[in-house]
Amino acid sequence: MDEVEVVVAHSERATLRVGDVFLKVDADGARLCAEVEAMSLAPVPTPEVLWYQPPVLAMAALPGTTLGRLGGPSTGSPAAWAAAGAAIRKLHDAPLPSRLGRAGRSIAVLAAELDAECELLVANGFLPADLVTRNRQVAEAALRPWTPAFTHGDLQIAHVFLDGDEVTGIIDWSEAGRGDALYDLATFTLGHEEHLADVITGYGTDADRDVIHAWWSLRSLLAVRWLAEHGFDPFAPGCEVDVLRSRL
Repeated sequence: MDEVEVVVAHSERATLRVGDVFLKVDADGARLCAEVEAMSLAPVPTPEVLWYQPPVLAMAALPGTTLGRLGGPSTGSPAAWAAAGAAIRKLHDAPLPSRLGRAGRSIAVLAAELDAECELLVANGFLPADLVTRNRQVAEAALRPWTPAFTHGDLQIAHVFLDGDEVTGIIDWSEAGRGDALYDLATFTLGHEEHLADVITGYGTDADRDVIHAWWSLRSLLAVRWLAEHGFDPFAPGCEVDVLRSRL
């Protein structure tokens, strides 16, 4: 019998790998159905869906490897990072899905959530006040009007597989939908600022780096407390707290 590998797990969902099959279990069955729909619409390689019966989705494993993970060393040539940027651009240029994604939260909703979270981070002693204040200032640049795009919504580098310099597939579409394209670019390069230029080269446009930097701060501020409360370590080297410190 193949060994069962826990890829990621928390109270909302878990992903397991058994041989060449990934099993995703999501407590929200509607979100799982939306993920399958997003993969069917996306104009980029996605895993083959073997079957799904909420709350479980079975997918074939993808060939190749990822470019790394947040907090770990990055791999791949500049051409590989550029290829990922080109795939992201192809997604963003696709016809819009009907669903609003994680990257599509309104300015008002984001600002209110961010202000409340910053207050909690300081009041509960999670982070120093000066670190929170500075990153809240940087994050302000992300709170601006944007043109909707087909976004992945959780485009971590661990979700993009490549074989050499070719993208072989993108996984974990549960947050996909209409949203801010720069949110995806920021998520993909979070903690790996040294590859931002390569990604933008492949993306094929002069993406606003100040807004991408703002999304790094915003996403990290909103994630720190949740990660700590769900068994992850945002204080590990290269992770969210280091991203926040890099803005000082």
